[in-house]
Amino acid sequence: MRPSLRAAATLAAAAALVTGCSSGDDWSRPHPKPSAIGTLGSGFIDPSAPPTPEATATPRPGSWTGVHPSKDYRVVLLTAGDDRPTKALVKAVKEWAETEHVDLRTVVADGPSDLLPSVVSALELSPDLIVSAGNDLIDPLSTVTPNHLSQQFLVVGAELAEPTHNVTAVDWSGASFRGEGLGASSTYDADSFTAERCAAAIRAGVAAVLNDWTGIVIWLDKH
Repeated sequence: MRPSLRAAATLAAAAALVTGCSSGDDWSRPHPKPSAIGTLGSGFIDPSAPPTPEATATPRPGSWTGVHPSKDYRVVLLTAGDDRPTKALVKAVKEWAETEHVDLRTVVADGPSDLLPSVVSALELSPDLIVSAGNDLIDPLSTVTPNHLSQQFLVVGAELAEPTHNVTAVDWSGASFRGEGLGASSTYDADSFTAERCAAAIRAGVAAVLNDWTGIVIWLDKH
């Protein structure tokens, strides 16, 4: 860990709220590599023309519903902000985790100065996947993710401008925030963060990660 991130980690306990309910596993022990239970439906990705890194794929609606994570999938929900879109995403992730019996822990950034420490706090838990919800986290993630290529990240409702292969995003035309320098798309619409779309976002994104379709943007204009 670089010195700046090491210093941030020292502050993480005070800067982020970590909560969660789990199967009793303290995450200190290794466990089997997670795998996909079930298979992707036709139209999720065209295997004859797979997306290149940083490309956008538009899967057929519902083509991800047959995929589930293996037992005790360790996931950290990293979130910042109390706006309605973020709350909708957080609710969808938590409901998905409960339904799928995912071992979920939550890291909440408490204000602008806590954004980087919250990312570090999530990393220190060494989960199988870090799911990010909230536009305020995009710039910190852009800084941190290239230095932790072995850690898988899933961004829901936004995307990184230049993601590395370990960062997958699920987005749509009503979302599309890519960082402070770029801002939100001109089509940004908070009302597009419906319960249905947010639920589709977490399921489609996890299905992509579990099948090694990473480093791309999953586009859900039709779901």
